[in-house]
Amino acid sequence: MKKALKIIGKFFLGLLIIILVFLLIMFVYHRIMLKKEKKYLEPLGQMVEVDGHNMSIYTEGEGEHTIVIMAGAGMVSPILDYSLLYRRLSDTYKIAVIEKFGYGFSDVVDGDRDFDTLLRQDREALKKAGIEAPYVLCPHSMSGIEAILWAQKYPDEVEAIVGLDMSTPKAYTEENLNDDDKGMELFYKFLRESGVGRLILTDKNVSQSFSDREKDIYKALAFRKFANKDVADEGDHLADAIDEINSADKPDIPTLLFLSDGKETSGKLWIDAMNDYSDGLTNSRVIQLDCGHNVAEHETEKIEEEMRKFIAELDS
Repeated sequence: MKKALKIIGKFFLGLLIIILVFLLIMFVYHRIMLKKEKKYLEPLGQMVEVDGHNMSIYTEGEGEHTIVIMAGAGMVSPILDYSLLYRRLSDTYKIAVIEKFGYGFSDVVDGDRDFDTLLRQDREALKKAGIEAPYVLCPHSMSGIEAILWAQKYPDEVEAIVGLDMSTPKAYTEENLNDDDKGMELFYKFLRESGVGRLILTDKNVSQSFSDREKDIYKALAFRKFANKDVADEGDHLADAIDEINSADKPDIPTLLFLSDGKETSGKLWIDAMNDYSDGLTNSRVIQLDCGHNVAEHETEKIEEEMRKFIAELDS
């Protein structure tokens, strides 16, 4: 029995040594690659100073309407993540892509990431970049909450909302809002800091709509910033933002909502919440799509077509 235990002990000790050596090799390799990848970190858009830090704003195209792309939580590079859609629209409209702090080429910063702060910073960044209101806000996922707040607080700045499977106040249960994700945050931090994430994020896992250079840029950003503290902190303030929205009237502005199949979100709860949000608005429409949460990539052509019709109606 003792002999068997010794053999088992040696096996696990050997396994532990192998794992530690592997992690050390990955860590060193990761640090070497971070230096080499700096050549991919030249901003694709304009950098403006907000609260003493650099925020990235990308613009493309010209037109009478300005579409502001607002990224979903944790998107690595909004400028690239939504490019498939906005490149189809920039021949007619002015496009502005906001990269909040912690996203894309923007700095990772200290300080609160409550939604009032996000909104103030985004508005300031747009103004400093010379992008004037009114805007057609185009939020994806959790940024839908910020877009609703924007329309409530500054109605003169929001011409319409086009939701890309955006969050709505009733899309979350108390359990969702109070869920402690610290374990996942630590796991993501381990993947990012150790370099193990490099084994997961390969060219095959990056959008195939990107050019080879865009794939390199995307990965260089992901290996540095994926699920960083700014991104994680936003979710901690979601409940307060929803309470603030519910304390005021729903902004009754033209609204077009693209809805996924719900399989990558909260299913029926997500779908019912979006339909509930649309109900009661004077000019609102929900378009059900048979695809996953990143609707801008899955149903690009359909969304472009419906957005063009919707924005044309704003002028009539």
